[in-house]
Amino acid sequence: MEDSNLPLLRDSRSNSVQSKSAAFDEEQSLLNRVWNESKQLWHIVGPTIFSLLSSYTMFVIAQASAGHLGDLELAAMSLASNVIVGFDFGLLLGMASALETLCGQAFGAKNYPMLGIYLQRSWVILFCCCVLILPVYIFATPILKAFGQSAEVAELAGIVALWFIPLHFSFAFQFPLQRFLQSQLHNSVIGWVNFVALIVHLFLSWLVVFKLNLGLAAISLTLSFSWWVVVLGLLGYTMSGACAHSWTGFSFEAFSGLWPFFRLCVSSGVMLCLETWYYQVLVVIAGQVASSASAFDALSVCMTINGWENMIPIGFLIALGVRVANELGEGNGGKAKFATIVAVFQSVVLGLIFWVLIIFFHNKIALLFTTSKLVLKDVSKLSVLLAFTILLNSVQPILSGVAIGSGWQSYVAYINLGCYYLLGVPLGVLMGWVFKQGIMGIWAGMVFGGTAMQTLILAIVVIRCDWDKEALKICGQFERMHQLRQSHC
Repeated sequence: MEDSNLPLLRDSRSNSVQSKSAAFDEEQSLLNRVWNESKQLWHIVGPTIFSLLSSYTMFVIAQASAGHLGDLELAAMSLASNVIVGFDFGLLLGMASALETLCGQAFGAKNYPMLGIYLQRSWVILFCCCVLILPVYIFATPILKAFGQSAEVAELAGIVALWFIPLHFSFAFQFPLQRFLQSQLHNSVIGWVNFVALIVHLFLSWLVVFKLNLGLAAISLTLSFSWWVVVLGLLGYTMSGACAHSWTGFSFEAFSGLWPFFRLCVSSGVMLCLETWYYQVLVVIAGQVASSASAFDALSVCMTINGWENMIPIGFLIALGVRVANELGEGNGGKAKFATIVAVFQSVVLGLIFWVLIIFFHNKIALLFTTSKLVLKDVSKLSVLLAFTILLNSVQPILSGVAIGSGWQSYVAYINLGCYYLLGVPLGVLMGWVFKQGIMGIWAGMVFGGTAMQTLILAIVVIRCDWDKEALKICGQFERMHQLRQSHC
C-alpha cells in the first residue's frame, strides 16, 4: 500500500463515489439497512468469536493438563505460554491483520487474484519473522531468569518453549489464512476447523496425560499439533477449489513488493501490540505495589474476566475491519460508515449488559475462580473499574477495526503510543505510587488516562473521516495496480 494512508477529512467529494453513497441511503428503510448490516457483521463476528474462544481454550486445556502433573509443571507451562508464546502470538497476529486491510479491499474491488498474492507475501514475511524470533524460544531459560524467575521454573519453562517451536511456526501460516478467508466471507469453515482442532486437542490431552503419562513435553507437542490441524484444515480448504478466483496457485509475484507490504505488517503489529500489551504492563506494575497476595490475585481474576469478555469486541474488530475494507474497496464509502455505526452500537449494547452484570454481581463474580474470602472482597472493590474497562473496550477495539479496514495502522500506532505509554502508564504510576492509591490507582490512571483518551481521539478521527474520499482513494490504488499487472502481462 502507499504511504497516503492517513484518514482523509471532509472537503470536496468525488461525484461518482458520492452517488453510490446517495443511492445506498435511498435504497432501503433504516430498519432494513440495520438488519442487513447486522446479518453481514454477525456472519463474521459469530465464527470469529468461536474461533478465538477455541484457541484460548486449547491453551487453558494445556495448562490444566500440566496442573495434573504438579505445581512446578503448571507454573512452567503457564510461564511459557503466557510470556514467551503470548509475546509471539500478539506480534504475529497483529502483523497478519495487514491482510484484513489488503485482502478486504482487494475483494471489495473485485481484484480477486491479488488476494492469493497477498496471502503468499504474508507467509513469506511472517515466516521470516518467525525465524528471527526463534532465539526467544531457544534461549527462553536465560531470558526468564533475567526477568527474575526462579531457576527451577525457568529451566522447565525453557524445555516447554523448545517443544512450542512447531506452535510458533504455525502462527505464520494460520493467521494469514484466517484473514484471507474472512475477507472473502468464508467464515463458517474457520469455525468448523477450529471446532475439529479443539476436539482433537481434548482427546490427545486426555490420552497423553491420563492414559499414557507422557509428561510435559507431550502436552506441549499436543498443543502444537492441534494448531497445525487448523493450519492444514484451512490450507486444504483454500486449495480445494473453494477459493478458485482468489487462489490461483503459488506465484513468484509474492516475492515482489515485499517492502511496502512489510511496512504495513509492522504498522499493524505495532498498533495491536501496543494495545494488547497495555494490560500486561498494568499487571506487571501492579505487582510491584500490591499490598497483599490476595490483592494481586484479585487483579489477575479481573484481568481474566476482562480477557474472556474481550473476545466479543475483538470479534467485532475483525468483522468491522473486513466490512470496512470490502466496502471501501468496492467504492461504497456510505456503507463503510454505516457498518461502523451499527458495529459500535451493537458492541456498546453488549458492553452495557456486561457492565450491569458486573455491577450487580460484584461480590460473586470471582466465585468462578476462587472461594477465598480475601480475594472475593478485593475483586468486589475492583469490580467498578472492571465494569468501566469492559465498557470502554466495547468501543475502542471497534474503532481499531475501522483503522485496519481503512489502512490507517501507522497513524493509529502513534496514537496508541502517545495515549497508552506516554500518558496512561505515567498517570497510573503517579496515582498508584505518588498518591498511594495502590492497584486501584494504577488501574484507574491507565484506563481513564490511556484507554479513554485513545478512544476519544479515534472517535474524533472516525467521525471527521470523509468516507467517500477514502473509497475513491482505495479504488484508485487498485485501478492503478490492475493496469500495472496488465501491462506486465
